[in-house]
Amino acid sequence: MENRAKTVREIQPTRPSANAERSARPLRVAAYCRVSTDSDEQEMSFDAQCKYYTDRIMTNPKWTLAGIFADEGISGTNAGRRKEFMKMIRLCRQKKIDLVITKSVSRFARNTVDCLMFVRELKALGIPVIFEKEGLNTMDSASEIYISMHGVFAQSESESLSGNVRMGKAFAAKNGKVTFSYKNFLGYRRGEDGKPEIDPEQAEIVRFIYDRFLAGDSLLELKRHLEANGFPSPSGKALWSVATIRSILTNEKYKGDALLQKTYVVDCISHRVKKNDDRPQYYVENSHPAIIPREKFDRVQVELARRASKRKTKEVGTRTESGKYSSKYALSELLFCGCCGKPYRRCTWSRNGQKRIVWRCVSRLDYGTKYCKNSPTIDEAPLQNAIAQAIAEFVEEHGVSPAENLQSHVSMYYGQGDENSTAAEELRRQELAQAIMDAAGNEDSETLDALISELNRVKATIAEKQARQAQAEQASGKADEIIEVIESLKGMPVVYDDQITRQLVASIQVIDKDEIDIIFYNAGNEPARIVVQ
Repeated sequence: MENRAKTVREIQPTRPSANAERSARPLRVAAYCRVSTDSDEQEMSFDAQCKYYTDRIMTNPKWTLAGIFADEGISGTNAGRRKEFMKMIRLCRQKKIDLVITKSVSRFARNTVDCLMFVRELKALGIPVIFEKEGLNTMDSASEIYISMHGVFAQSESESLSGNVRMGKAFAAKNGKVTFSYKNFLGYRRGEDGKPEIDPEQAEIVRFIYDRFLAGDSLLELKRHLEANGFPSPSGKALWSVATIRSILTNEKYKGDALLQKTYVVDCISHRVKKNDDRPQYYVENSHPAIIPREKFDRVQVELARRASKRKTKEVGTRTESGKYSSKYALSELLFCGCCGKPYRRCTWSRNGQKRIVWRCVSRLDYGTKYCKNSPTIDEAPLQNAIAQAIAEFVEEHGVSPAENLQSHVSMYYGQGDENSTAAEELRRQELAQAIMDAAGNEDSETLDALISELNRVKATIAEKQARQAQAEQASGKADEIIEVIESLKGMPVVYDDQITRQLVASIQVIDKDEIDIIFYNAGNEPARIVVQ
C-alpha cells in the first residue's frame, strides 16, 4: 500500500467573524457617567460629562452613539440602585452595544466585587470597557489586576467618606440639629428660612388621624376613612397603609420634639439600615412648631399601649375572645359583669326566624352558671337608650358648670400634678454628683456611701414629681376633650353614639337586668345608677 504524505487544509468560515462584522459597520458605543451628590457643583459636572461623551462619540466616524447612561446623585457602591447602569448592562446582554467607555473605575463602581463581576461579564460577551483616567481596556490580558487595584482604592475611598458622613451626622445629632425628609413627611414643609414650617392642609390630615384614633377608630378603620375622604398619603398616593398610620401616631416630631439617630446604615456596601439599639441617641424638645398638642400626643401613646396590651385570650371550648381591643362596639370595652367582673359581649339570638341582639357575660357564655350564676342578659336597644339618657343628663348637669370646675374634677380623677417644680432637686442632684466625684479619691467610704444614698433619694424625688406632672398634663388634655364633647352635645337630641360613649364613659357595670352603674370620667369613682327599660 502506498504511503501518502500528511496534509493540513484550512477551511474558511462560512460567515464572517464578529470582529469582521464590527469592522464593516461603526461600533455602537455607550458611555456611562455618574455623580454621587445632588449639589449644584456636581450637577454641572454631571452635565459636562454627558456633553463630553456625546461630542466624543458623535465626532468619531468609526463610532455611533448607542446611548448616554447617567445616574445622578446615586452612590456607586450598589449597582442594583443605579437604574441607568443596569439598563446599559441589559442592552449589552442583548448585543445592542459593542463598546462601553467611562471616566474611571470609581465612576463605573465603588464596590470591588460589582466592578469585577460586570467587567468579566462584558468581557465574556466580547464587549470591552475603556476606563479613560486609568488608560485601561478590559480586553487586555493584564487589565484585570489593575482594575482590581483601582476598585479596591475606590471602595476604600467610599468607606472613608461614609465614615466621615457618619461622624458628621453623630456630631450634628449631639448638637441637636434636626433634619426633615419633607418629601415623605406629612404635615411639614421647608420654610423660607430653611426651617420646617407647618403645611396647613397636610396638618389637618394629621389632626384628623389623631382625633379619630382617640375617638375609638382602629388603625384599619382610620385607613378606610382616610381613603374615603380622598386624603393623600405622605407619598402622595390615594391608598394608605396601617404601618404609615401607626408611624404618624407614634412620631414625636408631631408634638414639636425630635429623637435623633433612631437608625443607622451598617456599611456603605450593603446600605443595610439597622434600628439603633447600641449607639447614643439624642432627644431634642421644642425643636420646631408642633401640630399635635403634647398632652394629646401623650394620650395617644397611652391608648396605643392599652390596645396593644389587650391580647386575644380564647376561653376553653368556645370561640369567644375576651380582652382584644374592638373598635366596632364601644360597649365591648366598657361593659362588665357586676357578678364576676368579666366583660360582656354582643350576641345575636335567632329564634323562630326572628333575630335579637343581646349582651351577655363572657364567663356565662363559656361555662354556663359554673363561675357566674346571676349575670343577666340585656337587650341592646334598651341598654343603649339608657346609656344615651344618662349621657344627656350628664351633659345637662355639667353644661351649666364653669369649664374650670370640670377641669378640676377631671384632674382629680386622673391625678393631680405637683405644683412644685424640680428646680431645687435638680440643683441638689448636680451638687451631690460633684461632691461624689470629689470624694471618690478619698478613703472615707462612709461619706461616699451617704452621698450616693442621698443622690438616689433626690433622683427618685425628681422622677416622682415628673411622673405626677405628666399625669396632670394628660388629665388636663382629657378635660379639654370632655368639655369639647359636652359643648357639641348641647341642644342635640338624645341618641346613642359609640364615639361619644367612648369619650365620656370610663366603665359600665351590669347590676341586674334592670339596672346598670355608669362611671363618667369626671365623676370620680362614684357611679351613676341607671334604670334600663
